Amino acid sequence: MEFLKKIFSPITATMNYIQNHFKAMVFVLILILIFAPASKKEFTNYNLQKINLSGPIVDATEIVEKINKAANNNAIKGVLLSVNSPGGAVSPSIEIAYAIKRLKIKKPVVAYAKGTMASGSYYASIWADKIIANPGSMIGSIGVIMQGADLSGLMNKIGIKSQVVKAGLYKQIGTPDRPWKKYEVAELNKVIKGTYDMFTKDVADARKLDFKKRDTYANAHIFTAAQAKKVGLVDQLGVEYNAKNELEKLSGVAHPVWNQEDKLDKIMKKLTASTAVILNTYFPDLVLK
Repeated sequence: MEFLKKIFSPITATMNYIQNHFKAMVFVLILILIFAPASKKEFTNYNLQKINLSGPIVDATEIVEKINKAANNNAIKGVLLSVNSPGGAVSPSIEIAYAIKRLKIKKPVVAYAKGTMASGSYYASIWADKIIANPGSMIGSIGVIMQGADLSGLMNKIGIKSQVVKAGLYKQIGTPDRPWKKYEVAELNKVIKGTYDMFTKDVADARKLDFKKRDTYANAHIFTAAQAKKVGLVDQLGVEYNAKNELEKLSGVAHPVWNQEDKLDKIMKKLTASTAVILNTYFPDLVLK
């Protein structure tokens, strides 16, 4: 018994110390969390920043915050927006687009189509000084869609009926428990057309294209990178190396130093993107597509 006590004595002593000094240890830990730097990036002296836009666009809060911080940081001389997104909801796509537009006034911005730059993610990129597309990327899909299921047949089979109390002719618009009425479809078309006009007008203004010829570059056409260049949606073809070189030239920095993305941030982004796909699948909304 004494032999076992000697063997486990270091562990026992450690546990006793933790138990006796638990409050003090928690207090020290809180102090460390308060005064310690948030990450190594605070010590990193970089002058060019890469910001990733990936996955469905559902919420723009985080990326807009990054863009605004880059705009207000005098140490950062240029921003690369790396895009691999199929698009998403209208409002957050516009939030990103206008944040890039504000950023461009202060410093050069290059948008890089890493894989897919379509619909809302193309909208988000239009105000960059240059758009460079990977030769294998897919560009465009400039359009708007609103869709929903008609579950009335299934509801009849299983004996479910909906009950509604409403005020306003269009208040029940878009519900999935019955076919949509003609006047409801007309009302939805009014919203879709208005959003499409806004989208295409902004593309035409940002890319200096003829709005009257929007059917050639919009109309939900999907382009390869080379085809997108022909219609004026991108400026040149290249890989990330070329996009970074172009930003380095535009920024005029003598010794370019790029930011390094935190590994934990990468993991969290993947999880967020996966969650966004699920939410977008089961809870669709008016989206740029």
